[in-house]
Amino acid sequence: MMEKKLLLGDEAIALGAIHAGLSGVYAYPGTPSTEITEFIQHHPLAKERGIHSRWCTNEKTAMEAALGMSYAGKRALVCMKHVGMNVCADAFINSAITGVQGGLVVLAADDPSMHSSQNEQDSRFYGKFALLPVFEPSDQQEAYDMMEVAFDYSEAIKEPVLLRVVTRLAHSRAGVMVKEPREQNALHISTDAWVLLPGIARKKYDALIGKQADMIQASHRSPFNRSEYSETVPTVEKTGIVACGIGYNYVKEAIAQLPLEKQACYNIEKVSQYPLSEERIRQLAHESAKILVVEDGQPVVEEAVKGMLGTDYPVTGRLTGTLPRTGELTPDCVAVAMGVDLPAILPVAKNLAARPPQLCQGCGHRDVYAALNKVAADYPDHRIFGDIGCYTLGALPPYKALSSCVDMGASITMAKGAADAGLFPAIAVIGDSTFTHSGMTGLLDAVNDGSNITVIISDNLTTGMTGGQDSAGTNKFEAICIGLGVDPAHVRVVVPLPKNMEEITRTIKEEIEYNGVSVIIPRRECIQTAARHARERKKN
Repeated sequence: MMEKKLLLGDEAIALGAIHAGLSGVYAYPGTPSTEITEFIQHHPLAKERGIHSRWCTNEKTAMEAALGMSYAGKRALVCMKHVGMNVCADAFINSAITGVQGGLVVLAADDPSMHSSQNEQDSRFYGKFALLPVFEPSDQQEAYDMMEVAFDYSEAIKEPVLLRVVTRLAHSRAGVMVKEPREQNALHISTDAWVLLPGIARKKYDALIGKQADMIQASHRSPFNRSEYSETVPTVEKTGIVACGIGYNYVKEAIAQLPLEKQACYNIEKVSQYPLSEERIRQLAHESAKILVVEDGQPVVEEAVKGMLGTDYPVTGRLTGTLPRTGELTPDCVAVAMGVDLPAILPVAKNLAARPPQLCQGCGHRDVYAALNKVAADYPDHRIFGDIGCYTLGALPPYKALSSCVDMGASITMAKGAADAGLFPAIAVIGDSTFTHSGMTGLLDAVNDGSNITVIISDNLTTGMTGGQDSAGTNKFEAICIGLGVDPAHVRVVVPLPKNMEEITRTIKEEIEYNGVSVIIPRRECIQTAARHARERKKN
């Protein structure tokens, strides 16, 4: 029986996966993908079926665990934000060579405009790089429907499928018609060799290349790709639009604002499954005088269309400046690119002071930065290398403490490299979840080299920036650091509270003066999760 639900794009993906017979979701929290795993963790059917849904230490371990579940014949989902694709790339790209047994869908949530990210890379490049099919829903209903299709297709071609969404789709709601759930796959362990020794890998790579033509044909026939052509206007007066994913909605919205006679001047090729069908693109070019490519993210399709049609055929989009080169698409910028006259927009008020984000009042990170700045002021050449987390806000006023923030785990390795170059003191600040995600290997490098660095693992007992998910190393950090070789005498724990400021500053000073690797762990529960836990205790 069909039922309609109001769902976020992320929730539609999650429910679609459950209803498609999911057995496990493997993920590391990252906006805008986090709600997918959280929805599965709390869904009654997922609990009833025992669907695995614990958070992973990082995206690479998530990808590899999902590959293991697929090896056993079960359906697995991997979720991450776009920069997580960089972390799992080794396993993801090689999974195209091993192939899969149970259906495997890799969900990448891209963040055009960098609402909560350090870049706006486009995950569709990873699909092309790995020679794997990519699905890109245009709305929440397609996001739900695509999960079953993607799992079925993955099992049919014995390859992973990449499903790419963007922030605007992930975090907006719409009505979604849902179906009866199918059962999970039975255990069916692969009998194929997944051993990527060169002799085996070469044969498997040849097989992957051999699947490309079928993948293109699948895209050509896909129900998610369709042609919407006008028949009432001569070709010379028509503009062809390649509308990718969520961009299709913006195109339709813009056309609806035009007079009827002008609406007929557009042919639309909706693209929500890749590889791109050259046959469809050439047909669009034949029926149109020029082509506009509307895609949220980088000019992946625009470059491909230009390559297919050559330099003599007019193709516009982000590369030509017809659409903004950076940032997410909006209905307005698409309308302008299509020549729609928009109503006058009120000017933005000037001379308003910016209000940057700040650490929560009462947050332990505040006390850490207050102590750090107080001690660091005695060292004119000091540098504090930061990392990815809510504590990155220490780079902003009033603390202005951090000199860098590049990627997960980079604080420790950058501090090590700077110390190798002669910088003193070199201080790294990293959060508890980020440390287990990508910081441990850098600390091992520093220990092996005897680097003169001070590492501060600011432990708020959770993954705070993404809403308070479990942190993989909670209550294990002292043991981890000592196990990696840090002298136990220089693994220090403090409680970041104003009343302890004298002890914290003394500890930081002592460890900076120690010639070697030292670790300070300021530990106090995140103020937000502490309040949530207090409310839960009160209920009980």
